[in-house]
Amino acid sequence: MGNRLSKIYTRTGDDGSTGLGDGTRTGKDSLRVDAYGTVDEANSAIGVVLAAPKVPNGIRDLLTKVQHQLFDLGGELCIPGHAAIFEADIEALERQLDHYNDDLPPLKDFILPAGGEAAARCHLARTIVRRAERATVALSRHEEVRGEAIRYLNRLSDLLFVLSRVLARVDGQGEVLWKHERRHG
Repeated sequence: MGNRLSKIYTRTGDDGSTGLGDGTRTGKDSLRVDAYGTVDEANSAIGVVLAAPKVPNGIRDLLTKVQHQLFDLGGELCIPGHAAIFEADIEALERQLDHYNDDLPPLKDFILPAGGEAAARCHLARTIVRRAERATVALSRHEEVRGEAIRYLNRLSDLLFVLSRVLARVDGQGEVLWKHERRHG
């Protein structure tokens, strides 16, 4: 385990730079920092989902495991050349996707990001994971990024979409369908 922080501020970032996990420094506005920072934001958003009432224990346990994996993924992105997310992690997400999606009715319409407190929070987490995926793809256009990182984020956003549908039902609110033929005026 690395050094523990005994002092939170170091002043080393006052010049707009930050340290990567390998000891090198880069700009706080670099693509790499954007990618792992957005993964951190996604992790925080999942914490907000977990703070909602009416999240079943199975989903709570799953999302807690995901939080640990997102922390690992942030480390992978923070340390160039490091590997922390593997194909088995992606396959585990796919199994959970299939498990939770099996009992849901097929989608015939778009749904709005709503459906009760936990579902809405899950939709927000999903959109932040999608942004993390875009940031990681942008980084991969300029620096080496393992494909597993991108695929993990892609599957996770899909899983969060499915979980938001489940949570809307758990809450009793149900999904809010997009009405594409609204009247104007």
